[in-house]
Order: sequence, then C-alpha cells, then structure tokens
Amino acid sequence: MIRWVYAFVDRPRERFAQAAGFWTATTGTSLSRRRGADGEFATLLSEGTDACLKLQGVAGGAGGAHLDLAVEDVRALAGRAVELGASVLADEGDGLVVLASPAGQSFCAVPWRGESRRPEVHAGTRLDQLAVDVPGGAFEAETAFWGGLTGWPVLTGSRPEFRVVESPAELPVRILLHRLDDPRPTGAHLDFACADRAAARRAHEDLGAVFVAEHSHWTVMRDPAGGTYCLTARDPHTGALG
Repeated sequence: MIRWVYAFVDRPRERFAQAAGFWTATTGTSLSRRRGADGEFATLLSEGTDACLKLQGVAGGAGGAHLDLAVEDVRALAGRAVELGASVLADEGDGLVVLASPAGQSFCAVPWRGESRRPEVHAGTRLDQLAVDVPGGAFEAETAFWGGLTGWPVLTGSRPEFRVVESPAELPVRILLHRLDDPRPTGAHLDFACADRAAARRAHEDLGAVFVAEHSHWTVMRDPAGGTYCLTARDPHTGALG
C-alpha cells in the first residue's frame, strides 16, 4: 500500500534557515522554494533521484520528526490507520490526512506521485530511519500498529528495547521503535546510517552540530536548530548494523 516515504525534519519556525542550511549540507541536497501560508514547508531536493526529506517550521514547541506515507489511496490508508487505533488530527480530503498513532506519534497520509528513485549515499552517510521513542506501557501496541499499517516485517533490533519496522529496499526510510523506561511522552527523531561514525560526527560538527552522547552503536547529536538526531553504525547501503 505504501509506495514512498518522506521523512520530515520539524524545527521551530524562527530557526528554519539554520535547519535548512544544516540538513541540505549533510544530505547533499538543495532546498526547494518555500511553500505554505507562512512559508513553513520546503523539500530537500536530490539531483537525479526522488526527494525523501522535507523540512517544516513549526509554530510552537521544539519540533521533532514525522513521516509522510505516500499511497495511491489516501483515504484507504487513513481508514486502515483508524481501524488499527490511530486518531485523525486533520482531514483535508484526498490530498492530506494528518493522523496520530495509538501512542501519539503524528504522521500523514499523502498521494503518491510516482516517486521511485531512492537518493544515493552522500559522504558515507544516508538518512534512512525515523526513530520513535515510545513509553514502555504503549510499546507493544505501538509495535503492532506500525507493523499492521505498513505490512512490513517487524524485527528485533540490536537491543531488546528496539524493534525495526523494515521497509522494502526500494523505499528510502524505515521505522525504528524504541521502548522507553521513563515516562517521557512519545516523540521521534531521525537517524543516519554511517560508514564511519567518527568521521560523520566530525563532518557534522564542522557544519554546526553539537555532540550530545555516545552509545555502543549510535551517537546523539544536536543540530544548529536545536533538534536531536543520531549517527548510527549501520551500513548506509543496506541499513544493517555493521
């Protein structure tokens, strides 16, 4: 049912320019013309391939990340999501339905417009994963929701608190679910797969990112617009942990 996936970088509207400069540089893309009533949206364009990353300036809060799921039948996907426990946040007809998963992660159903060419690896990295942090009590239901909605296999990750909702190889973004051991609300961030995580960290710091924390297979960073993301030790071509 899902023909393409867009990952959204959601950042405070007043820091749109900082976010745009950083994310275009780290992904080897260029920024489209801004659109929306307040110029709050833009697409990061990939030369010779189809875009899979967009930027949104949000009016309130620190932002985060979300997915647009591109399908041939927007209403069918939205209906299926509601059957599985999602709620509708906004319905603009066949062009856009904004939803929230059972645990509260927002996402959108949008029309597929023939996208099929996944962007190439850039500077040894590929932005290829949305990580959803889910409170422990909601984790199993959230896992069942995303597996049921996408129809993609759900795999155990590198640690027991992770589940990977693995997209087909031709799609640009997959979903990682992370079970939290504290009562934080559900949220999401983006992950890069990196051939050389240390080199990627240095390159991102040169572009204005700040180191936050180091873990066994991932490095937490903060971009110039204040949002967190991760550099992971996964193969940027396959997405598998090296």
